[in-house]
Amino acid sequence: MDARRADKSRSRPASARERIDRTAYELFSRHGIRAVGVDTISARSGVAKMTLYKHYPSKEELALAFLRRREELWTRSWLQQEVERRARPPAERLLAVFDVFDKWFRRSDFEACAFARVLLEHSEQRHPVRIAAKGHIETIRAFLRQLAGDAGVRDASGFARQWQIVMMGSIIAAYAGDRDAARRAKEIGLLLLARAGVRTVKGVQP
Repeated sequence: MDARRADKSRSRPASARERIDRTAYELFSRHGIRAVGVDTISARSGVAKMTLYKHYPSKEELALAFLRRREELWTRSWLQQEVERRARPPAERLLAVFDVFDKWFRRSDFEACAFARVLLEHSEQRHPVRIAAKGHIETIRAFLRQLAGDAGVRDASGFARQWQIVMMGSIIAAYAGDRDAARRAKEIGLLLLARAGVRTVKGVQP
């Protein structure tokens, strides 16, 4: 999900902080945090480096702000809302995740999972950015856990972890070139639901 859609709709000129946030979001989403320097963000946003540091005293703080923005735009405003729009029963909403992913995987600007990328970039367990990324992944899992519980799955926590593994695996497969990864993942999802004793209508889709 891209922050540019929301930003384009604004009629007033963007403030320096908004330009920094928008540029950091776009570059970090596409290239990762480690690969993008503050100099690049300053140049692309048209904001002087001194002004950037006024808003974000360190690159780490800018990275943490990016992850919060990613959760708001990707997890809450896009994934959760799209899933809830497409289906009402909890089990169908779980399957709808992969319908949403299918459209995402086929976009020309598909950028994979920013949270997973951060985990790969920051191997130090106590690094604040790594801890934040894990927290944002847990936010997604909490959403899945709620759906699983509402669907009548006994071990909703364990099921949510399984479902998230399938989700993240499909993202990596799509990033490696398999644009049908979400459809394959949905078939696995149907098996998981069946094993949990949850009946579904196989359809969903848009």
